[in-house]
Amino acid sequence: MPDGKAVESLLASYPPEVRELALAARDFLAEVLPGAQETVDQSAKLLGYGYGTGYKGLVCTLLLSKKGIKLGISRGSELPDPKHLLHGSGRVHRHVQLQSTADLNQPGLKPLLKAALAAWKKRTEVNG
Repeated sequence: MPDGKAVESLLASYPPEVRELALAARDFLAEVLPGAQETVDQSAKLLGYGYGTGYKGLVCTLLLSKKGIKLGISRGSELPDPKHLLHGSGRVHRHVQLQSTADLNQPGLKPLLKAALAAWKKRTEVNG
């Protein structure tokens, strides 16, 4: 985990409700992705969560904006999404829009992240 100052620095320029949502989302991801490493990317304005270095180890991101947060799912286009939470038109990645902390409790979000983690584990086993 990065030091708290790096996260505070990233969150400092956002409205209080976005900061609160980001902190709640961090807690949520710590629960759903046990042992995940958190990285702070100041220039991209995001927090990354994964199990290893670089893009290959990435499971998801929190992409911050003034109006909310996008929970980006690495290779989300390959995952089952029975609750239709995923948005985006890219060939590979998808995101879930988070407007409030209540969005973290929406049905299907935890299973979606667990599926992303399982898919990451499968890819890393195959690729060694």
